[in-house]
Amino acid sequence: MKIKKGDTVVVISGNDKGTRGTVRAVLPGRAQMRRRALKGTRRAGAEREHDRLLVSGVKMVKKHQRRTGDVRTQVGIIEREAPIHVSDVMLVCPHCQKPTRVSYQVLEAGGKVRLCKHCQQTIE
Repeated sequence: MKIKKGDTVVVISGNDKGTRGTVRAVLPGRAQMRRRALKGTRRAGAEREHDRLLVSGVKMVKKHQRRTGDVRTQVGIIEREAPIHVSDVMLVCPHCQKPTRVSYQVLEAGGKVRLCKHCQQTIE
């Protein structure tokens, strides 16, 4: 995926349009899970998520949490972030502070880096 944990993104569609936030978690979908399954590692339940992100402060939902036995859990109405689809957000370049698409440059030493389409700077 072109967006990674820790990136700053802006929401481009939905109720939270225009909101900026930091990616807290990346939940890969089926295509990434197939590649991972071929390598021998697999996470249960990831097929249901279909390329979603947890972004801080975006798509806040209320969850009614009840007491569960002796376990110390937060009780009552909890407000938390719900996953948002990766196509509904756009990466913000740390150099030019604009929402941008991502291109890749293959390095001669091996590997690749992400590039901003506007200013052609590397995104780390």
